[in-house]
Amino acid sequence: MNPELILSKINSPHDIKKLNKNQLKNLAKEIRSYIIDVISQTGGHLASNLGAIELTLALHYVFNSPEDKIIWDVGHQCYTHKIITGRRDQLKNIRKKNGISGFPKQKESPHDIFDTGHSSTSISAALGLKIGQNILQNNHKVIAVIGDGSLTGGMAFEALNHAGHLGKHLIVIINDNGMSISKNVGALSAMLTNLTATRSYQLFRRNFDRVIKKIMGNTFLKLINRIKKMFKALVLDTNLFADLGFEYIGPVNGHNINDLIIAFEHIHNFDKPVVIHVNTQKGKGYHFAENDPTSFHGVGAFSVIDGKLEPKTSLSFTEAFSQSLLNQAKANKKICAITAAMASGTGLTNFEQHFPKRFFDVGITEQHAITFSAGLAKAGLKPVVAIYSTFMQRAVDQVIHDVALQKLPVIIVMDRAGIVGADGETHHGLFDIALFRAVPDTIFLSPGNAIEMDLMLDYALKQNLPVLMRYPRANCIEDIPHTADNIEEGKGVFIQHNQNRILVMTLGTTLEQTTKLSHLLALDEIKIDIYNMRFINPIDENYLLSILKSYDQIYFIEEGYAQGGLGEYISSFIARNNLPVFFHYFAFPSQFIEHASREEIFEEYGMSPSQMAMCIKENSKYHNSWKVIKRSEPS
Repeated sequence: MNPELILSKINSPHDIKKLNKNQLKNLAKEIRSYIIDVISQTGGHLASNLGAIELTLALHYVFNSPEDKIIWDVGHQCYTHKIITGRRDQLKNIRKKNGISGFPKQKESPHDIFDTGHSSTSISAALGLKIGQNILQNNHKVIAVIGDGSLTGGMAFEALNHAGHLGKHLIVIINDNGMSISKNVGALSAMLTNLTATRSYQLFRRNFDRVIKKIMGNTFLKLINRIKKMFKALVLDTNLFADLGFEYIGPVNGHNINDLIIAFEHIHNFDKPVVIHVNTQKGKGYHFAENDPTSFHGVGAFSVIDGKLEPKTSLSFTEAFSQSLLNQAKANKKICAITAAMASGTGLTNFEQHFPKRFFDVGITEQHAITFSAGLAKAGLKPVVAIYSTFMQRAVDQVIHDVALQKLPVIIVMDRAGIVGADGETHHGLFDIALFRAVPDTIFLSPGNAIEMDLMLDYALKQNLPVLMRYPRANCIEDIPHTADNIEEGKGVFIQHNQNRILVMTLGTTLEQTTKLSHLLALDEIKIDIYNMRFINPIDENYLLSILKSYDQIYFIEEGYAQGGLGEYISSFIARNNLPVFFHYFAFPSQFIEHASREEIFEEYGMSPSQMAMCIKENSKYHNSWKVIKRSEPS
């Protein structure tokens, strides 16, 4: 088979099994080039995928997907898996509207066993699947592939503990591409690993244990096993997994297909859960990604030749937060910054460089991040926690129980609130308003641009209560006028206030859309007032009432779910106060929204400026003939 044509002939895992070892190596090279070429045009997760190519090929070579179940933790390393399971050509439309997802999706392929996108979940899911198969007398293999970073998540350890207790033949592959998990002590480590993995050793161990138990009893057998663990602990730093009840193999070179295949083939003989520790390199084979895996983790389009990313044209909300926090921290030595393994994504890299002793990256542990910050606040510091909105879903109890209940002044900023675009269902930040708006003794804000970011962060740092802030994955719009350069609790500001009969209420992330909406309506000589609410909680209801009673038509635009959102509150408020107005609000229906660009998603759900303008124009024709409250239903 011509090495140049190998990839073009791979349409399923069955095709992988026809190749010899040298052909597999050539296939890995072809896939690496193909991924670099495609992602340079589409954007996506690059470094993690380049590091998992040989690992993925070896998995599909040894195991029989989809009968054997492979569950990818997080899933952003699944591009090779998608390529060899019949989606090679579809990769060119990855993360685009109507294209394949950047994460495993069951509806795309029977080889995608479990939908993933958040971290530290694979071992739990795989264990449940394995136990379920055992109950149903199904003996197929179940494999969880988890990165070293995801192992920092407490859920992973909960699952490891349970799996060790149950003692079933679950296979956990640790893709270690950065953080050291265990020490490689050279030849002795390799010798013990090879010995442990052999069929003869496994057979000897089972027979030995059976004889010792029969002759000497269970107590003596336990003593023998303790001695074995003590010996392994002296020469290998693997006693954590052993103590949890796992057999440990590794480290294995994650870019040596032969070594990977040998390791995977040997574990068929095990009768207990096993951990295979695989060392890989993020960005493998593309030196720009190897040298800077953080920048090339999730990328937009870039030049393959020089590795240069497309230049940014304006300030993003993340960058505005980064600058604002850095300025505040220079003047206030009590300010600390906390992130859950997303220092770059949340804009905290500059803070870390300037104030390393006040910066804490706690790993993928959102729950711990919030309660740790509560402890910092209790000690008298000013903790600022930066976490993506979608990941804050994992720490709801900590916000309520450990922060709000104790009225601790922790500041929680939620990046990527609202629609995030290409990452899709698992990453949209659409739940935060409904999740946190009702939490007592909290303040919830939404800045509309860099000016408000400065104002609100300064305001938040002066409060003695928890403060939450949400902002989108978007660029700031700087030409929006502000009539107030201070924050008044529960009150927003007018962006346009000419005492028109139509009011459009907006909130932070939708400020840009609202100004575009105003320009479109002005073309038809329809003038509107614009009120930026600023606050999600609390709301000064007396002030709000004084505003709303002056209008015939009121519209509200919310980048969140309609159900449980701020629009529902305003609708209820209007009804409770018997205001004779027409009310219509734009928000997203309660459904999981697939990946596409922000603009395409707003268009699909009837929330583009032109669609909202059309709605307002139609309603304006008839508003004098009825007085009703209405919620918009996206088309």
